[in-house]
Amino acid sequence: MDTTNPTARALLCLELLHDSPGITADRLGERLGVTSRAARRYVGTLREAGIPVESTRGPYGGYRVGRGLRLPPLTFSSAEALGLVMAVLDGHHDAGNAADPVGSALAKIVRALPESVAAQADSVRRTASSAPDRAAARPDPSTAATLVNASADRRRVRVTYHSESGRTWDVEVDPWAVVVRHGRWYLLCRARPETAESAVRTYRVDRVSRVEVLDAAFTPPADLDAVALLEENLATGWEYAADVLIEAPLATAEHWLPRALGRLEEVDGHTTRLVGSTSNPWWYAEQLAVLRVPFSIVGCTELQEVARAVGQRLVAAGSPAPDTTPASAGAAAALHDTVSAGHPQSASSS
Repeated sequence: MDTTNPTARALLCLELLHDSPGITADRLGERLGVTSRAARRYVGTLREAGIPVESTRGPYGGYRVGRGLRLPPLTFSSAEALGLVMAVLDGHHDAGNAADPVGSALAKIVRALPESVAAQADSVRRTASSAPDRAAARPDPSTAATLVNASADRRRVRVTYHSESGRTWDVEVDPWAVVVRHGRWYLLCRARPETAESAVRTYRVDRVSRVEVLDAAFTPPADLDAVALLEENLATGWEYAADVLIEAPLATAEHWLPRALGRLEEVDGHTTRLVGSTSNPWWYAEQLAVLRVPFSIVGCTELQEVARAVGQRLVAAGSPAPDTTPASAGAAAALHDTVSAGHPQSASSS
């Protein structure tokens, strides 16, 4: 862009106001290469063109674009455009398909860019192969939007929820936040009415079949860290309680187990306790199977039974028809010695 041209300077002035709300006349002049007085004239030119530019008086006053402005032409750099396409492909594997809503929207953005900027971004959009995340579960857009708006407006909601075990129930909650984590959308909330038993809950938005926004208002915690609180509470409030003693220090257990399984507590320097709950004992037992040290499941007969079944399946998978030849026996012994040397506590009680 030729910034010596008055029209180009006016467009650049508008871009600077968008990118730096509250920018002062002195700073605006520096970026435009003119005096602060000339910068004020460019602001006046934008206002004459019907663009709402607001100003704040005083030593710390500045300019910002007001509400009601139609979007100006997109002015992405090549790096910004390519980064946008890559981010969309990371989260939506079908973004290169123009028939897909996300792919169609992305194609419109690329078409609005100058050819020199759009070429590389469009090439990546059309040709990159993005494998779908099988763990991702995108919710109904209208359900997600309703929950996000209720959270922003601080309005209580009543939701109908379906757990993985097949149970369905209605619950009133204060929707503190909607959090996207590893391809899944979660509602972080507090169950109502507020009682001694009420606690923070996490619900998968894709399992919410109905949302009713209520008149009651709520106030979220002042120091709410939605992501951290979500991870702390992913394994609370489900049908099957889990209490697991792990023969490993806390730091080791934290390295092996995802936070979604529950809360890890140090028992002593050699033992860690895992406390959580789940609606899917099979999934939970399979996550515990990654532990390379002995552990025991306390209580929860459903989880114990599933853990035994998972263990039997693994034993069967590692027990082919015996080969009694000397060579195979020696290889098995060598493998056992290698594994034992690398993992002195590799046996699992499951």
